[in-house]
Amino acid sequence: MALAAVSAAYQVLRGTTGIFTSHPTSLVWRTRALYARPVNRRNMTSKRKTDHLERTANTSRQEIISPAKVCGISNESATVKRVRLAVANSEFSFKAGQWVDLFIPGVSKVGGFSICSSPGLLQKEGILELAVKNNLHPPAHWIHTECSLGSEVTLRAGGDFYFDPQPTDSPVDLVLIGGGVGINPLFSILLHVADLHEIRKSTGEGFQMGSVKLYYSAKNTSELLFKKNILSLVNKFPGKITCNFHVTQQSSPICLELQPFITGGNHSLRIPRAVIQDPACSGSPESPARSANATDPCDHPEQPDPPERRIPPARPARWIPLQL
Repeated sequence: MALAAVSAAYQVLRGTTGIFTSHPTSLVWRTRALYARPVNRRNMTSKRKTDHLERTANTSRQEIISPAKVCGISNESATVKRVRLAVANSEFSFKAGQWVDLFIPGVSKVGGFSICSSPGLLQKEGILELAVKNNLHPPAHWIHTECSLGSEVTLRAGGDFYFDPQPTDSPVDLVLIGGGVGINPLFSILLHVADLHEIRKSTGEGFQMGSVKLYYSAKNTSELLFKKNILSLVNKFPGKITCNFHVTQQSSPICLELQPFITGGNHSLRIPRAVIQDPACSGSPESPARSANATDPCDHPEQPDPPERRIPPARPARWIPLQL
């Protein structure tokens, strides 16, 4: 599961209470960078399992479908493989936070996996990366048991949750919250933020990015995906990118490199009250920013639809005569 929230700049919030009626232009621009279209939840009583294409039938997709070839495979953890794909069509593109439909020859099911690389890597090198957790879902099982260098697949990008600020947009701060393999779309956003900082530093132009705070929880440190990459970004952009790791079932000592960034214990990841109470994270229409639940239907095996929730009828009131 992943959650992302865009926090407004301090100047907008300072001295403002209640409904934000001033700075209407700022409000529009600040909600545009992080986009999450509302999801229509189906109300079904059937326990039939749904696949990726059914779950995302109403989700936006790119028109371009491109062949791709596996050019790299590595173990991101004991249960997650990281796959590098060389995309053949130079017009193929995606936005940070989106996913791909993965068409695999010989596999009847279409896979859906969040992209964990940045749009910049695709533009510069024609490379796209996925991090896939091992399970019995056919596309994920294929990646862990049959996928090899040179394997050919077909891709189509989609998704209504992404971070795509334009050069003229006002600066925003990001708060990214993720757990387990749900870090994938947020890591893509984090890499895109780093690219935006680099462009601004080298050219003096482009979108002026604010700060980013990442809160990431996993079972143990070995399941904290991309932790070395994340710490590298924290060190490269001090004060601009910060992170807090949390582990729930750590049994071995935590390495010195991670200790300053990590908390542990059999309790939930704790988010500072200042972040939770920030009006910008409320997602209200009056807020100068938007929060969006980024639970990705693509990184999970097929799940049955939950049974319809029925509210039992209220019991009739009992009238008790009052003795006067």
